[in-house]
Amino acid sequence: MLFNSLEFLLFLPFVLVVYHNLNHDWQNRFLVAASCFFYASWDWRFLFPLLASTTIDYWCAKKMEAQMAEGAPQEERKRYVVLSVVTNLGLLGFFKYFNFFADNLHALLDRLGVGVDLWTLNVILPVGISFYTFQALSYTIDVYRGHTHATKSFWDFFLAVLYFPHLVAGPIQRAQNLLAQVTTPRTTTAQQVLDGIHLIFWGYFKKVFIADNLAPMVDRVFQSPSPDGFETAMAVYGFCFQIYCDFSGYTDIARGVAKLMGFEFMLNFNLPYFATNPQEFWTRWHISLSTWLRDYLYIPLGGNRNGESQTYRNLMLTMVIGGLWHGAAWNFVLWGFYHGSLLAIHRYFRQPLDRIFTAQTPWGRAFSYGLRLVIFFHFTCYGWLLFRASSLEQVIGMTASLFQPWQVYDETMLAPVLFFGGLLMAIETLLYVTDRADFLNFGWVPAELRVVCYSVIAYLCLFRGGEQQSFIYFQF
Repeated sequence: MLFNSLEFLLFLPFVLVVYHNLNHDWQNRFLVAASCFFYASWDWRFLFPLLASTTIDYWCAKKMEAQMAEGAPQEERKRYVVLSVVTNLGLLGFFKYFNFFADNLHALLDRLGVGVDLWTLNVILPVGISFYTFQALSYTIDVYRGHTHATKSFWDFFLAVLYFPHLVAGPIQRAQNLLAQVTTPRTTTAQQVLDGIHLIFWGYFKKVFIADNLAPMVDRVFQSPSPDGFETAMAVYGFCFQIYCDFSGYTDIARGVAKLMGFEFMLNFNLPYFATNPQEFWTRWHISLSTWLRDYLYIPLGGNRNGESQTYRNLMLTMVIGGLWHGAAWNFVLWGFYHGSLLAIHRYFRQPLDRIFTAQTPWGRAFSYGLRLVIFFHFTCYGWLLFRASSLEQVIGMTASLFQPWQVYDETMLAPVLFFGGLLMAIETLLYVTDRADFLNFGWVPAELRVVCYSVIAYLCLFRGGEQQSFIYFQF
């Protein structure tokens, strides 16, 4: 059931009406049932690995909590956190990476001249498995570290993992944040309703009007056997705006729907294309994943505590694993390596770069910021070529085309990039300059004008939106 489907637009009002006529305990039970129905709408079999992992995580957390109450040393409860990690990563590895490693092993043996008929499975990837796996892992790891208490109710924990707005593509919620909201009676305020409606409209605008209108052009070029440099450039720019509007649009809808039920999700995107360096970019893009990787991978590896060489190693490992988290393909590994390299290079040259781009006058600082923004934006765009490509051969071919004479000029490709990308950046420039996330909630904007703006957004989505597309991050 897609957020941008008629089924969801019928499902959500029903859920809201029933939800707001129940007390807290029955609200939670109803949301468990509604979330199961929502997830089973893709394939009811996907519920079984989800139920298995959450059951084991709940039991492991309870055992660790009991041992802490008895004063047992940390070593005693390590086996339970290990069981949780092995279970979650084992399920993730089987469903997401089995076919990938089997196919690559088969290709390697073929190149070595060893003809082996490997046994393979046509493993179906459960929707959202990467997201709920990381969320469940954060819970058991935090209980092990003593950062949060194990919940007493299995169904409360199950709801925190399964809650349908964030289940399929995040944001990845931390246990201490979402569980506290699940176990405590919720009150939905008028401001939450207004904010939720705004986020839902803004999310649909980005997804349906911008991302889905850019998708056909981007798909056409990436499916072409040998695109020209101009075609490659337009497709990369188009995908840059498409993936941002697609993913952040989903996140905005998820956050908006949650607000309508009194839940608060963390901010997952904060104007990422206004970043001027890779470190800043990862504080603005997919914030729930980048902070998860920082807290549960980068820092446990040693972070920046053991010298520069170890810091560069930890940065690279974190980003390569983050790339592999996105999918079982070499282009995702390459994308992670690319961003790890950008982070390492920026860290090494940070001081001389700061001296070069330091300006004394306001105009000089504005020019310096704009130059850094444009330069890093193009580094980001090339990263999206690595991310979107279907093979390493395509990465090489499309990269080479950018450095060859461009023979093609097609206004039908340039126009959507300029229009949709320009419209997005114009609105986000307003958000950046005013430091306001809600561009329709300024005090000087009368209610009548807001209604007109939302009506225009609804019209654009209903009658000028692109052909319905699944959300890109559903495949992860």
